Amino acid sequence: MRLSWASRITILRILLIVPFVSCMLKINDTEQLNEAMRVAMRHAATVIFLVMAFSDALDGYLARRNKQVTKLGAFLDPVADKLLIASACLLLISQRGHVEGVLLPTTVVVLIIGKDLLLMIGFLIVYFITSQVFVAPVLIGKIANNLQLIMVGAILIAPEVYSFFTGWIWVLRVLWWSAAGTAILATLIYIRNGSRYIEEYEQGDS
Repeated sequence: MRLSWASRITILRILLIVPFVSCMLKINDTEQLNEAMRVAMRHAATVIFLVMAFSDALDGYLARRNKQVTKLGAFLDPVADKLLIASACLLLISQRGHVEGVLLPTTVVVLIIGKDLLLMIGFLIVYFITSQVFVAPVLIGKIANNLQLIMVGAILIAPEVYSFFTGWIWVLRVLWWSAAGTAILATLIYIRNGSRYIEEYEQGDS
């Protein structure tokens, strides 16, 4: 089966996580890189991240426009999003991958990644009970994902913004707690929808 352009872009987004992580791991490497090179690594990571964030919107648009919405695409798209956000969040709380002057709160990372782990477990539970793949995106889930992308992007450019707007840290705080809050809300809605799907399946079976 030939892959659609939307699926190809999604797969490319997954592959780009590798160079993104590689660049992020070098932005605090004072032993091997000078300051200019470390800044260059952060800029490279930012560009790669922006390409991935843009491709997230592009693949969905192409799938809808060309009427090529497939089960593979519906599965790969959220997987790509979760891998990107999880890797970015873990890097931004680490000593090697954090951006100077900004350290993402651990609580925010736990809530965001915890949501994805719970959804993965829920997906497996639904599959084992119904033997069907149930992927039903909800609006709040997309909002949560977009807030997380904006949050990461805002952190990556923080050193440049600080030079003319010292209040940027407050913008970041609003972004990361909003991202965490919508992640919790999305989790509750997905759990409710999954439970209803299982109940409807069991009632139909009986």
